[in-house]
Amino acid sequence: MAADQPTVLVVEDELAQREVLAYNLEADGFRVIRAENGEEALLLVEEDTPDIIVLDWMMPNLSGIEVCRRLKTRPETRGIPIIMLSARSEEVDKVRGLETGADDYVVKPYSVIELMARVRTQLRRVRPSTVGVRLEFDDIILDAETHKVSRSDQPLKLGPTEFRLLSTFMEKPGRVWSREQLLDRVWGRDIYVDTRTVDVHIGRLRKALTQHGGDDPVRTVRGAGYALG
Repeated sequence: MAADQPTVLVVEDELAQREVLAYNLEADGFRVIRAENGEEALLLVEEDTPDIIVLDWMMPNLSGIEVCRRLKTRPETRGIPIIMLSARSEEVDKVRGLETGADDYVVKPYSVIELMARVRTQLRRVRPSTVGVRLEFDDIILDAETHKVSRSDQPLKLGPTEFRLLSTFMEKPGRVWSREQLLDRVWGRDIYVDTRTVDVHIGRLRKALTQHGGDDPVRTVRGAGYALG
């Protein structure tokens, strides 16, 4: 698994639809995890937090609308974008879905191409570097499409790991990332790396960012982790 590959949780009780969605998402470069009901979806979110969720409304036992409500009331999961899928096309149903916390609402039958575009749109908000967006923080510019970084108009030389670290920091300036969170985001959940490795690469990133002078923008938060700014 590519470390910076965005993860999509597909929650759909109909096997054929679930697999069609998963196939197309994987072909488009996403990592896909699957759930066939609401209970399984809630467990998976705790075990393997996705970047975005595609969630069917009509499921037995625990409906998609209830799954959405629960996720949006938890501080640790409320920021995950949710795209609700439903055969309910009435305006009152769309409003209910959005008021429950869904970030988007797609009526079945839907165009897979359109759904993929909506997934990318939501990801652009929460993980802009994965969709080729240019990021800026003070005098630092990161171009996710060309994989180039500059500071005060001077190009910086960064290794691939340092580039992914900087992308993560620049997506959410000021946010404190623990070493474990950085391991998941930068190295990937399927790879075992000692947390001390994070410190080594943070040191390399700091050196790269100050190679032409300037203050070190990476902040160490004692007992918590690291932040940009």
